[in-house]
Amino acid sequence: MKVLQIVPSISLIYGGPSQMVLGLSTALAKAGIDVTILTTNSNGDTGQEPLDVPLGIPVEQDGYNIIYFPCSPFRRYKFSLPLLQWLNQHAKEYDIAHCHALFSPVTTAAATIARYQKLPYILRPLGTLDPADLKKKRRLKQIYGNLLERPNIAGCAAIHFTTEEEANISYRYGVKTQDLIIPLGVNIPDNLPKKGETRHSLGIADDVPLLLFMSRIDPKKGLNFLIEATQKLIKKGLKFHLVLAGSNPQDPVYEKKITQQINDSILANYTTITGFVKGELKLGLLQDADVFILPSYYENFGIAVAEAMAVKTPVVISQGVYIWPDVETYQAGWVTTLDIDALSNALETAILSPQTREERGKNAYQLVKDKYSWSAIAKQVIDAYQRLQ
Repeated sequence: MKVLQIVPSISLIYGGPSQMVLGLSTALAKAGIDVTILTTNSNGDTGQEPLDVPLGIPVEQDGYNIIYFPCSPFRRYKFSLPLLQWLNQHAKEYDIAHCHALFSPVTTAAATIARYQKLPYILRPLGTLDPADLKKKRRLKQIYGNLLERPNIAGCAAIHFTTEEEANISYRYGVKTQDLIIPLGVNIPDNLPKKGETRHSLGIADDVPLLLFMSRIDPKKGLNFLIEATQKLIKKGLKFHLVLAGSNPQDPVYEKKITQQINDSILANYTTITGFVKGELKLGLLQDADVFILPSYYENFGIAVAEAMAVKTPVVISQGVYIWPDVETYQAGWVTTLDIDALSNALETAILSPQTREERGKNAYQLVKDKYSWSAIAKQVIDAYQRLQ
């Protein structure tokens, strides 16, 4: 079976949802699927240099091919006319296309081409059909959605949602759709840094609970709740150290605002802000954290939550992170409402309960093994491809 994965960019700057395509492609290739990723060389929307990659030719990686195309004529919107021309010429050589991200001009146009070329295609919205997300630039999205995305939704073989909650709340422009509910996957690391090494490098003592927020610094992530909740913990006299790991090159003003807010508050002496992390530092933080926190307003999956659980770190998440039913069922951490007091209480319980943290960390690891391993997810995706092609 020959499969196209179409995604606006796989640059690290765009976070986990884009990177997920690489993990899926690796797993599919291991299962014998012929996978080609079509993407652009976009590396940010605020003046960053594009990715330094070969353009227009297949690049082999982990058993699959990636073809990068230049952003042209609109770099700002990750649009690529060469990508679309290539797809129009080669669509009939493939059995199915998996298009990642709605409301992105290149994937919108790619789905349209697939429809006209009679190539079955699956849409993965990445949370863009969430009513909360549709409120952003509401008027523009109403026009764009009805004119461009509605026909693509009507013509798709299926929509790929990553949680039941995402499927339940997503707006489909009045179209009846076939839904696939298949979670995202994570790799369980074979090798981890020496335990405690990363916390020591940041000057955090062994007896101080390390609370980790690792995600994009974005208003939807609930940092307003986290800042208020942790300030309440300080006033109660609890001992902890918060590590804020992440950045937002797309919205540096908001990132600077959060940094300033922390530095001007009582949190300043209890917080380390690392910026974007990857590699050994990322793994070390995930492993050394006593609790991972993500109090998002809405999150169609929350890949960083799964990455934390993969190294046996329990999580404190809001019900806005749509894998919360799994976390609650497995007792893999603590689930709270979007409320400062509820979040503060959950964090206090976690900080004061080391044995419970250890137990819930083991449960978290089991959850990842049972439901979020790439091999299991690849099998579900292949079954869907075979039914829909």
